[in-house]
Amino acid sequence: MAESYAELRPSSRLLLGPGPSPVDPRVLRAMSTPTLGHLDPEFLQIMNDTMELLRYVFQTDNQLTVPMPGTGSAGMETAMVNLVEPGDRAIICVNGLFGQRMVDVASRCGAEVIQVSAPWGQIIDPEDVKKALAQGGVKLVGIVHAETSTGVHQPLEEISRIVHDHGAWFAVDAVTSLGGIPVRVNEWGIDICYSGSQKCLSCPPGLAPVTLGPWAVEVLNKRKNKVQSWYLDLTMIQRYWTQERFYHHTAPVNMIYALREALRLIYEEGLEARFARHRLTSEALVAGLRAMGMEMAAQEGHRLVSLNAVRIPEGVDDLAVRKRLLQEFDIEIGGGLGDFKGKVWRIGLMGHGSRKKNVFAVLTALEVALAAQGHRFEHGAAVAAAEEVYQSISA
Repeated sequence: MAESYAELRPSSRLLLGPGPSPVDPRVLRAMSTPTLGHLDPEFLQIMNDTMELLRYVFQTDNQLTVPMPGTGSAGMETAMVNLVEPGDRAIICVNGLFGQRMVDVASRCGAEVIQVSAPWGQIIDPEDVKKALAQGGVKLVGIVHAETSTGVHQPLEEISRIVHDHGAWFAVDAVTSLGGIPVRVNEWGIDICYSGSQKCLSCPPGLAPVTLGPWAVEVLNKRKNKVQSWYLDLTMIQRYWTQERFYHHTAPVNMIYALREALRLIYEEGLEARFARHRLTSEALVAGLRAMGMEMAAQEGHRLVSLNAVRIPEGVDDLAVRKRLLQEFDIEIGGGLGDFKGKVWRIGLMGHGSRKKNVFAVLTALEVALAAQGHRFEHGAAVAAAEEVYQSISA
């Protein structure tokens, strides 16, 4: 053991990877305010505010809309352990790492999993989902709305209609979409949707917002077996978050402060304005990347604006570039995962981080790092191309 430990002073990084995203100082201030008891009347009102604001962002009136303790993966696990029982047949759509993870979690719940797949970087074809549903007896169809590993933005409306036409219910992973692009739970007929606090909501990691529609609540309340996870059991947790306020576990009080403030800032900005900001910063970034001779990895027309996956130029050292950005510019971007490992960079422009100054910062840093690798492009072209996008909007 050391004789003493220095005061904690983490470096100030610009987080432009796949998450966590930059956190507004107002959220950090909210997080540092005095801790209340988890049954204190003041905290119960904060819980009510948080549920109302989550319904606003999910665009739903679902009563069971709560932040679960844990990161986005806890949201996935919450969905599966509460609504899947041993022997249930589930279709899981896989076109990236997080679809694969959903398969794993559903399988651990005892589901008979049918995979509907697409190549990494491509969307799931609704016709493939329809063919899988024709096998009959399917209880659930799960899909990732914003595939963080590939930068693909999956359309949901047609698949939702097909799912409900076959009497199944629809589960959606919105971890990298909620708060950055529309997630219309009611309009799109999503039965259960989950997210994470650390992406487009721009809150520190630690909470997983979840919302259940009336059909999903009915399925939950008619389970034949106990939920396999005591900690994530919504049959008990919903009693704490509703008027009953029945004790289940000690809530992460200060994390809920932070989430409430992050959601309040979204409410102040307005959803449509926030979505437009994310679209604009992504368009500017992509224009700059293309000016340096790079291409995007996601299927054209289905590119995610909150997480931009770009192909690494031939001959460029992936790790060396990311290391230089971090050490010299204090900028974090993400490397590829799975099939995309060593092939793409993942640049997140999420929530508070989706700003013009951050677009220019990462493009400038990439110009320096790529030039050092011998990649040929016109110096200054990236920032000029991004500025042209901004000028076209303001004109």
